[in-house]
Amino acid sequence: MENQTNVDELSYREASTELEHIIRNLESGDMELEASLKSYTRGVELLRSLRGRLADVEQKVSVLMADIDGNDALQPADAASTEDKPSFL
Repeated sequence: MENQTNVDELSYREASTELEHIIRNLESGDMELEASLKSYTRGVELLRSLRGRLADVEQKVSVLMADIDGNDALQPADAASTEDKPSFL
């Protein structure tokens, strides 16, 4: 975990895959406390980044889907949660 790529440099897929790997490792219960804390911290960082990226894409899609009159052609969706505590833990 020492030479981790900056979260902003990861593609969405890479960040998502890394987060899934972290979740599996944490759920296994086989990690030492210090390693678990580092993994949890990295997971929160990845989750925040992924949620932010999704929110940005949702906004862009909403703008692109606006009709000629300026009304949204799609029903607005609930924005991604930005709470600090990940729901997976």
